[in-house]
Amino acid sequence: VSWGSQNGTRGVERPSSCPLPASRSDSADQPNRPLVSGASPETPPPPKKPKYSQKEREAISQAAWQRRKEREAQRRQQEEEKERKRALAKMLKAQRPGECQKYITVVLDPVLLQVEGGGQILRALQAANYSCVVESQAVPCSITWRRKTVSSQIAEGDEWTEEPNVLVLLRLEEFLSMEACGCTEGQKETLQSYIARVMEKMPGKILALAVAEVENYFRSLRVRSKKRLRQAAVNGNQEEEQGKRRKKEVKDSGLEITRMDVEEALVDLQLCKQVQVSFFESWEELGEFATMFTKAVAEAPFKREREKTGFSFYLEKGWCRGVKVDHSGKGLLEVWKRQIQQFNRVSLEMAEAVVSAYPSPQLLNQAYSRCSSEQERENMLANILVRRGDGVTATSRRIGPELSRRIYLQMTSHDPDLYLDVTG
Repeated sequence: VSWGSQNGTRGVERPSSCPLPASRSDSADQPNRPLVSGASPETPPPPKKPKYSQKEREAISQAAWQRRKEREAQRRQQEEEKERKRALAKMLKAQRPGECQKYITVVLDPVLLQVEGGGQILRALQAANYSCVVESQAVPCSITWRRKTVSSQIAEGDEWTEEPNVLVLLRLEEFLSMEACGCTEGQKETLQSYIARVMEKMPGKILALAVAEVENYFRSLRVRSKKRLRQAAVNGNQEEEQGKRRKKEVKDSGLEITRMDVEEALVDLQLCKQVQVSFFESWEELGEFATMFTKAVAEAPFKREREKTGFSFYLEKGWCRGVKVDHSGKGLLEVWKRQIQQFNRVSLEMAEAVVSAYPSPQLLNQAYSRCSSEQERENMLANILVRRGDGVTATSRRIGPELSRRIYLQMTSHDPDLYLDVTG
């Protein structure tokens, strides 16, 4: 403050450095400028990575590589297991009926197609959608089979295997000629020698023979016989004697074979050579037989696997399935009946008779407990009647003391090694 001036008047001197308020434009131009320098907190520094030695880094890398290797091995093992299951399922599917025919090839000898009805056999097989090929066989006029084997192993491929069956077709003239030579002593080929020669050419094969139009031959024999009888009745006894002589000459020459001669030859082949001979009235019927034979060959592995029950005795189909028992107890009576049937020499009728008298094992044990002596318990079931058959042919018998004793011992004995059936 100055109290005077040049003009001698009192005045107030304004300060020259008075701050002005900041305008909006100035504050808008610098929006990021902090009002106070210490207002924002500092960001913490990132954690420092631990330092590993060279040996530790190698160990960590080795462990990671080992884990990765184990995962790869496990993945490959899972894939191989899937492939193995897929191959096994394919192999089992190839054996099922309806699918196995696709893996069978019928091999026909070219001589067969030159025979009168050979073309009908080929057409019958092709109509059944079987794959057929024509190749020379060791035995003329024969049929063999090949199977495409689907392996259950992944690495192994499909292979073709020869089936053990062989079907040989004999013409009627050949069969009659060999049968006639078998009836007479001579050096010509007989059925026995022919089969021996075929088995020598095809060792290990299961041989079957088929002959067509045999019934036509027997029918013609009957017609000729009736004609000769009528001729003899017309011309008298002289002509009849001549007819008998001609018939004897024809039979001795081997041109006429009776049904009895053929049946004796078939029995001889079945007993001595284990060879089955089938006769057919026509080539069409023989073609149907070849188709059914091929189907049987195709389904043979499936049926063999199905028959492998693991038991040394035969099990009926119903026994293999067992008995279904529901929550209400339905089916327990059938289980009890089959338990009785497990005894030796016990039929279905005998088991039903015991079950009818005592519908459950508990009722049978209660009946045993009411008996006063051991002998009475053993003979308690002996007088139960067993009815067999119906109507006028029905018969009845009793359970008997032997089976009654065995059932009693089985129900009451605590000896696991007790032999129930003394007679075996």
